[in-house]
Amino acid sequence: MSEYVTQSRDTSEKVEQFWFDRMRAMEPWQKLEMVARLNRQTEQLALAGLRKRFPNATERELRLRVAAIRYDRQTMIRAFGWDPLAQP
Repeated sequence: MSEYVTQSRDTSEKVEQFWFDRMRAMEPWQKLEMVARLNRQTEQLALAGLRKRFPNATERELRLRVAAIRYDRQTMIRAFGWDPLAQP
């Protein structure tokens, strides 16, 4: 039995090693492209959730709310003049 411990309990060692081998074979630009794509998808999911929570919000407010997920309240107020805790 191998002493290898996978990063996730629900992933087999064989699958994890396959994934790591694939990642090692990728060019740096391919890895950056993958990260950029994942970031865009994450933002799209955040926007979809915010649209459900704030159906009357403007596109600007939704974008500010996405930014407020990443930045603290004081930064949002200083940088954008917008308080994420203010009622819409």
